[in-house]
Amino acid sequence: MNVDRDEAPFAFPGLDRLFHERARLGIVTSLAGHPEGLAFAELKRMCGLTDGNLNRHLSALEEAGYVTTSKNFERKRPLTTCHLTRQGRERFMSYLSALEAALQEGTRAAATGPGHLRERKA
Repeated sequence: MNVDRDEAPFAFPGLDRLFHERARLGIVTSLAGHPEGLAFAELKRMCGLTDGNLNRHLSALEEAGYVTTSKNFERKRPLTTCHLTRQGRERFMSYLSALEAALQEGTRAAATGPGHLRERKA
């Protein structure tokens, strides 16, 4: 059942649930600011996540095609680097546009107050 935008003005279908989760939002935001990629340890530090949490969220983002990881060696030590894919960057930009629109709608709704809804129905 599709609901008309006029019937559900606050549904915000453009908010991709994969990005909307707090930890994944932090991961993608961090990677968006570092096109050369980030080492796993640095990304973990920036996002305040444990190894396990970061791995779990990276897996979800990789499965969607938004992130890639590469494993190499630096001075004989393993180094995992994480990158935002082109698709991930494009989808994230779309998500940010949808989020901005949601924030504007929310600001408008809050500014008009509770009386606004009664006035519209009348």
